[in-house]
Amino acid sequence: MEYTHLGRSGLTVSRLVLGTDNFGTQTTAEDAFAIMDRAHELGINVIDTGDVYGWRFGEGLTETIIGKWFATGGGRRERTVLATKLYGRMADWPNNQGLSALHIRRACEASLRRLGTDHIDLYQPHHIDRHTPWPEIWEAMDLLKAQGKIVYVGSSNHPGWHIAAGQEAAARRGGTGLVSEQTIYNLLERTAELEVLPSCAHYGVGMMAWSPLDAGLLGGILRKEAEQRMGEPLPGARIATHRGKRLAKLERHRAQIADYEDLCAKLGHAPADVAVAWLLARPGVAATIIGPRTVEQLDASTGALAVTLDEDTLARLDELFPGPGPAPEAYAW
Repeated sequence: MEYTHLGRSGLTVSRLVLGTDNFGTQTTAEDAFAIMDRAHELGINVIDTGDVYGWRFGEGLTETIIGKWFATGGGRRERTVLATKLYGRMADWPNNQGLSALHIRRACEASLRRLGTDHIDLYQPHHIDRHTPWPEIWEAMDLLKAQGKIVYVGSSNHPGWHIAAGQEAAARRGGTGLVSEQTIYNLLERTAELEVLPSCAHYGVGMMAWSPLDAGLLGGILRKEAEQRMGEPLPGARIATHRGKRLAKLERHRAQIADYEDLCAKLGHAPADVAVAWLLARPGVAATIIGPRTVEQLDASTGALAVTLDEDTLARLDELFPGPGPAPEAYAW
């Protein structure tokens, strides 16, 4: 396993982060336990979750599964950098969503109970709250830090301007601010290069990319599609979750994806490994979040760490999936 510091912080994190969005929905608790144990065996030390994961309104199912795994002992909690998120509605009553100081306090207490721990290592707003100013957010987060209930604060799905606003507000309070941002970033979705990545780089915020395979589109989907036509099952593609939207995107990018899979075949690497290796080679990317449904998928995800992409290959990938470039040059000049 490879490790790095998360942004400008001293926190050491594995470059692959175990995402748990499938736990409790597509993955049973028993299988989730096996995946987390295997992640530790592989050297993955960050487990990322969220209070809404499990997608049963108000239950916090995935956090509960992780809490039960911690309770089995064996140093599992101590070896884990635990990251969770808040923002989504968790009950049908006012102040049970968003980033008000009241909801931050309540959400943290609820996550701690479900996770069976006394602190969260990385606490992350899951989305921006346009109705709550940053000084209120930081006041609540600083109190949780002072109480020992959280250690670091990150963000998720924040635009570049909001990251900048948050960091400036934290600086005025003499605080550390955000140490990380989770954003969708992959060969097909490079919008983060406009302003999110430059903002992270400027403020020393470590970027963790989610959806590295774009819901399976970069994981060899055309080969799997051909196997399905030959009567074999379509393995593993999360494309079924939002099938209509994903299939429409596949059709829009079919030619690019076909050329991409041909390039991967010439390189002798699986498309999924190339996609993740490309992310890990991007400036400013601290880690990428993988979301395996099985131990086998987790093991396969580590193949990217053995892939080194040379300059010619990186240039070819830019030709196949051109990024927008930084703002404002991307649209102003």
